[in-house]
Amino acid sequence: MIRKVAFTATLFATASVAATAQARPMTPEDVAKLESVGAIAVSPDGSRVAYTTASLPDVTEGEENGTTTQELSLAWGPDQARAYLPEDVSPSAVHFSPDGQMVSFTWAKDKEDKAVWGVPVAGGAYRKLAAVEDADVSSYAWSPDGTMLYMLVGAASDETRTKESKAGFDAKVYEEEAKLNRLFAARFGESVDESPREIPVPGYVSAFEIAPDGRSAVIETAPTPQIDDNYTSKRVNVIDLSDGDIRTVVETPGKLDDVEYSPDGSQLSMIAGVDVNDPAATTLHLVDVSSGTYRALNEGAEEAAVDAEWLSDGRLAAVIHVGAQSRLRLYNPDGSVAEEIDPGELILTSLEAGGDTLAFSANSPRHPSELFVWNNNAFNRWTSHNPWLSEITFAPQRTMTYTARDGQEVEGILIEALGERPRTGFPTIMMVHGGPEAHYSNGWLTAYSMPGQVGAGQGYAVFHPNYRGSTAYGTAFSKQHTGNYTDPEFADIVDAKRALVAEGITDPDRTGITGGSYGGYASAWGATHDSAEYAAAVMFVGISNQVSKFGTTDIPYEMYNVHSRKWPWDDWQAMLEVSPIYHVDKAETPILIMHGEEDTRVDPSQSFELYRSIKVRKPDTPVRMVLYPGEPHGNRKAASRYDYNLRMMRWFDTYLKTGNRKAPLPAPRPELNLGGDDE
Repeated sequence: MIRKVAFTATLFATASVAATAQARPMTPEDVAKLESVGAIAVSPDGSRVAYTTASLPDVTEGEENGTTTQELSLAWGPDQARAYLPEDVSPSAVHFSPDGQMVSFTWAKDKEDKAVWGVPVAGGAYRKLAAVEDADVSSYAWSPDGTMLYMLVGAASDETRTKESKAGFDAKVYEEEAKLNRLFAARFGESVDESPREIPVPGYVSAFEIAPDGRSAVIETAPTPQIDDNYTSKRVNVIDLSDGDIRTVVETPGKLDDVEYSPDGSQLSMIAGVDVNDPAATTLHLVDVSSGTYRALNEGAEEAAVDAEWLSDGRLAAVIHVGAQSRLRLYNPDGSVAEEIDPGELILTSLEAGGDTLAFSANSPRHPSELFVWNNNAFNRWTSHNPWLSEITFAPQRTMTYTARDGQEVEGILIEALGERPRTGFPTIMMVHGGPEAHYSNGWLTAYSMPGQVGAGQGYAVFHPNYRGSTAYGTAFSKQHTGNYTDPEFADIVDAKRALVAEGITDPDRTGITGGSYGGYASAWGATHDSAEYAAAVMFVGISNQVSKFGTTDIPYEMYNVHSRKWPWDDWQAMLEVSPIYHVDKAETPILIMHGEEDTRVDPSQSFELYRSIKVRKPDTPVRMVLYPGEPHGNRKAASRYDYNLRMMRWFDTYLKTGNRKAPLPAPRPELNLGGDDE
């Protein structure tokens, strides 16, 4: 039985004020200053929650460009919180000490290596707790008795290699100079342990957790640091903390996600794939620690396990996404379901536990991630960032199910445009997620690369299709993509357009498409093979040639296992035919191509290929390519994100809103609202 619960009034405060104010639509400048809850930790007695607030510098107000920073706060009730650190400290990896007296975090002071720091809950100065010389701490954990800090750090410096590099011999040998992480144990005390003990670990360890008895730990390890090994070969090992000896290996066959110890140490919860061809780790398992045997709790269900935490009484709490919605599910220690709770319009994304308290990061259609705490049979909102959202007139948002051409039911989320609907329907943007092993939830859907409420405020309907290949609808649904590049997955997007047209929502001649990574692939396909369907396209870090992508990506085996199921040389022609460059002869859709210059997942050459093919073969089709220096697979810096949002919306205004595919190119640079004082 699913129990639907109420929210505290705090949840609706912003929404109700916004409904009354009817002040203005959202703008790209608003997106640039959004804040959200990041990391969460619950004190052992459940009385306090530490959390970070994530934000970017507001370049629209003249702040210096940079990446995301975090601010640490401690909360003890709804809207009862205070910041605990100076503004120049940007903490991550937040935890409580076992006695609950200190909040610890990682941070790199000035030009020092990243270390473990702590600040007393009762107030006082922060101080360094543990570090390893000449290495950054990537993650850490307290021993259960609070006497030790275990740290996962980078590889030791190579003095010979450093000397060579300074002399100009800085050549890199691709995939042959692996740098493996190391695990250390440091004594916790009044001063920093200057000689932490190294614990030998196998392969490349990316995560670990200390057992409740403090004598062993689980590590997540892969043969190398290569991302392909992380996807295809990462496994759980149980090791002895005294000498690093491996006690148990959990022989999972596919992708691996969250792993947690039960309170008595006898079991692990593990979110993993069911086989090597499972596109995503979405199935919740219980693992016997002594033997390594495991069993699935929700295999085959039309859902995705997102996060899990053990409670002190031995129950397991799990965040489950069921299509575009979310659930809180409680399991008994034996794996049977104790209770399932429907949080209504909230989209739960992560959880942490302490004492009898469950804390969540959750968003909704009207706010990004905030801190919620489950108590008194309700989800109580404890934080209220972005109070200016009360000024925004939000467009209606809802889930919608439609039938694809072969009879498959497909779900998506529609943000309707503000304003009166034209007789022919609204100009509509198809916002396509990446992966494709991902999904959209019916929550906050506005970001620098997602039109969301900005698009709606400018008169666009925005639809988010959870096409085949998406998660949260069961492994069978996500596997319908495997071995089927472009069809049925991209046909599902065209069928979504047709369903929206049939409802009178969408103008068939003014429909556009955008997305990043695999969504960029869909956008390139929409601008070439499906050009007749789309009046404008914006492609971000996308794929244009499945043959050359294989030779330039860092995930060839993952591509084979869960995407293509054949190598390019098995059928060169078939790989070409699912490549947008092969269909450039049909390309009448104006396309804006954007890419980070340092992308290793989808090499920028993919964008160059499509740009050059259209430029030469279809010289009358508007095309522009924008490169972001220093950016990887997705923009990280504030200026790059703001610039992207402006360019995306201007491209749609030029070609989609007008329906004029032959309109002149907009100016090379958008008008920036940088604010601040001119120097």
